Amino acid sequence: MILVTGGAGFIGGNFVLDWLALCDEPVVNLDLLTYAGNLETLGSLANHPGHHFVQGDIGDAALVARLLAEHQPRAVINFAAESHVDRSITGPEAFIQTNVVGTFRLLESVRAYWSGLPAASQAAFRFLHVSTDEVYGSLEKTAPAFTENHRYEPNSPYSASKAASDHLVRAYHHTYGLPVLTTNCSNNYGPYHFPEKLIPLCIHNALAGKPLPIYGDGQQIRDWLYVKDHCSAIRRVLEAGRLGEVYNVGGWNEKANLDVVKTLCAILDEEQPRPDGQSYAEQISFVTDRLGHDRRYAIDASKLERELGWKPAETFETGIRKTVRWYLANQDWVAHITSGSYRDWTAQQYGDTLNA
Repeated sequence: MILVTGGAGFIGGNFVLDWLALCDEPVVNLDLLTYAGNLETLGSLANHPGHHFVQGDIGDAALVARLLAEHQPRAVINFAAESHVDRSITGPEAFIQTNVVGTFRLLESVRAYWSGLPAASQAAFRFLHVSTDEVYGSLEKTAPAFTENHRYEPNSPYSASKAASDHLVRAYHHTYGLPVLTTNCSNNYGPYHFPEKLIPLCIHNALAGKPLPIYGDGQQIRDWLYVKDHCSAIRRVLEAGRLGEVYNVGGWNEKANLDVVKTLCAILDEEQPRPDGQSYAEQISFVTDRLGHDRRYAIDASKLERELGWKPAETFETGIRKTVRWYLANQDWVAHITSGSYRDWTAQQYGDTLNA
């Protein structure tokens, strides 16, 4: 049995789906179901005997203690987090509560559970914390990619809150001996991605005939990682990672945001052409840049390949086409998740024209 937190979100949901497709070890899935959590993502598991979903908060110590005592998991994989930079700028407190306070309370609950296990179970137990490359700050255009030894220099409330959570996880290993692992990933994309992030937002808006908002000049560079590759990396780190270690997970795909959107438009032009015969690229619209927008992230994932033999299966070209085709085939999922408060938020962030 494993316990997954945040398992109804984008990355966590994909992880749970892949885990249960690949093995028969049961999953207890704890998710608060905030705006980005969606049980429809887990619809195919509705009658799966190995999936036990619990709606709740990682900061609810009594609930977490009960789940740990009842299910006796051999590992906890912590995906639960507020994760969108824009939202952290307009409402940072939620990020501190979930990413810092929530992680602290989860660690306390797990430490108490782990401390009471028999020696053999203690030795086998793992706490895997899923984090982000944004904790490292921003890179100059020609600077080497982030390694696990790069200094933390977070620049947004989101990345600062994740940096704090990473430090807590490290401290619980060094102070208490809790057997932890940490992964820091680059920008994920793929199925079931909440459409506030660049790729799903632009697919959604393109099909709706709305502007495709690009911050600033669109030359912000990110490394792009297909979510299924990220899930396979987490499984590998859980299986064989060295205790207390950090592993960077990247796709070796540095792309400027504008180039990403142009690629999306070209694929959509092939897969579902506009009725007027024009390219979706005609809908690209430049908007005021994000406050404190980091210019470049890049992940050096060579440690993960060298120590554990992992490397991504997808190139950006193969992964992005799979992603576009998934969204085209799953418009009902998109329609359900983009109603209500999502429309209010996009209007606030990018202007009312996006919701016209």
